[in-house]
Amino acid sequence: MNTKYAALFEPAYIGKLKLKNKMAMAPMGPIGYADPHFAFNQRLQDYYVERAKGGIGLIITGVCTVNVDVEGIGSPGIPCVTKNPKAFVHNGNQMNERIHAYGAKIFLQMTANAGRSTMPGMVQNYIAPSVQENRFDPSLLHREMTREEIQQYTGDFVKGAVIAKRAGFDGVEIHAVHEGYLLDQFAIALYNHREDEYGGSLENRLRFATDIVRGIKQACGPDFPVSLRFSLKSCMKGLRRGALPGETYQEAGRDIEEGIQAAKILTAAGYDALNVDAGTYDSWYWNHPPMYFEEEGMYRPFGEILKKEVDVPIILAGRMENPDIAVEALGKSCDIVEYGRQLLADADYPEKLRRGRLDEVRPCLGCHEGCLGRISRGPVSCAVNPACGREAIYGIMPAPKQKTVLIVGGGVAGCECARVTAERGHKVILCEKSARLGGNLIPGGVPEFKRYDHQLVRWYERQLELLGVEVRLEQEMNAAEVERFPADTVVIATGSVPVKLRQEALAAAVSADDVLMGRVAPGDKVVMIGGGLVGCETGLWLAKQGKQVAVVEMLPEILGGPKALPFMNYSMLLDLMNYHGIKILKGAAVTSICGNTAVVRQGENTLELEADTVISAVGYRSENSLYEAVKGMDREIYNVGDSSQVHNIMYAVWNAYEVARNI
Repeated sequence: MNTKYAALFEPAYIGKLKLKNKMAMAPMGPIGYADPHFAFNQRLQDYYVERAKGGIGLIITGVCTVNVDVEGIGSPGIPCVTKNPKAFVHNGNQMNERIHAYGAKIFLQMTANAGRSTMPGMVQNYIAPSVQENRFDPSLLHREMTREEIQQYTGDFVKGAVIAKRAGFDGVEIHAVHEGYLLDQFAIALYNHREDEYGGSLENRLRFATDIVRGIKQACGPDFPVSLRFSLKSCMKGLRRGALPGETYQEAGRDIEEGIQAAKILTAAGYDALNVDAGTYDSWYWNHPPMYFEEEGMYRPFGEILKKEVDVPIILAGRMENPDIAVEALGKSCDIVEYGRQLLADADYPEKLRRGRLDEVRPCLGCHEGCLGRISRGPVSCAVNPACGREAIYGIMPAPKQKTVLIVGGGVAGCECARVTAERGHKVILCEKSARLGGNLIPGGVPEFKRYDHQLVRWYERQLELLGVEVRLEQEMNAAEVERFPADTVVIATGSVPVKLRQEALAAAVSADDVLMGRVAPGDKVVMIGGGLVGCETGLWLAKQGKQVAVVEMLPEILGGPKALPFMNYSMLLDLMNYHGIKILKGAAVTSICGNTAVVRQGENTLELEADTVISAVGYRSENSLYEAVKGMDREIYNVGDSSQVHNIMYAVWNAYEVARNI
């Protein structure tokens, strides 16, 4: 064991329950993983067992609802502990027996659902503590819950805990006075305008949550652990208005002072641990931190406050995968360190950390593309780990016959293809025309907030080294060389290149890649042509250096609008651009560059913007000329990644993985 991090592997306690180490898996929503009986399906069971096998001490499941009838949730989306108790107990025991074999413990997280934060169309009956607008669609009104409905939910939490105990769970976590979910809406005065015993004073607003834990303790016994997902602070300036890290603002939700008072009331009622973060659905990037947070471990200050105020264990997540940060936080900010998306990217993180193999840990990019970004289209997975959530049915199996595989292109798709084919037992030769692997991740990872992209490149370099892949850098392949190469299978992964502006009047524009790679030094006043992800991220990077930046986008929305990216990433990037004074011109186009002036047409208006440098970020096009030249070869041949279709990192990885596991 690496003694530097030994503290993480010492036992921890929640009440009388002993955990084998101080590392927990954070709860992440199991949307799409319920079977027809609302129990854990086999894929979800395998998913949690894989994390137990990887060395985690405590698993806290993603949310399982306790009631689907009040809101009218028809088909299984997430599991429901009370809908079919027999099925839930059978499937739960089947899973938990396997998890316990690895010495891990597991808590079932139970929820009262989302209230005003429900995605439109997810339920038939829209409820909330008081009459109010839906978080995402202000035209949709939620009615006030009746006292009978509140009491029904309370009873269902208690019933759910009893069922969880029968199903072999070691404890439960209540979801949540956290993130602006229904219980949190009751707790926050901005949302709760009731005049009965569930509204008014803080004690009344917390009554729903305190009645739940008291009921569970009475039904399951005082030693059955009950944790609470708890946001100390709401980090919001108003409805649908988040507050950025370091920003000065008036808290509209729960401030720290009230958060401390709430924590004391809740722990006095019987909660055995607080699983701490910050934020609400109105400041969603706090609860699900994108890569744009400059500081890792962003919840540490909140945990440190609560460590001084309550005497129950503090569980803390928030990009804690840097073990130096995690060890420093123990005893000061938390008692148990929690990992969320890092365990989606690499289920074996705890074991690799224990054995001193940090260079073999596949990093989380903070992109949300494979997890929260796709929950409306498919179950939670991971952009860089295609097998996540389908471990038993989509893992890597040995090839029935060894082949020699030539891969042309060392971007993310080429590297993933090389990794998987080599792991399956093939002999792999990867040729890359440049001096390093990584492709478009190299310029893309230059901004500090995109540093995880470069970590992914380093991970691929290490994996290919361990797997014995023959990597030939600075070797460009033409069609004749590919055809002469003694390979059974050829994979073309030549990526994409920036689209060049063809207009003579825009010839002075330079590419974002050239700026990011340092080939062009931009001046103090920058105009960005293109408000997609590359343009906006590059613009933010320059604005944070003190440049004056304007982004000009032809479409009605930058970044493709709020549905084109995971919403927490979209909203934080937009807030950061506004915070750093980036001028955004939508429905506009740069028509010419004249000296230090960019001429912009927006509707019927013509504007002139001062511009020391005009940067083009209008997208990428497939570099598929090699594939077109060799696709008629009488050999097994594939085209993967951007050279097949320009997309994001996730689809480059996933498409390469799919092809490679079948070679």
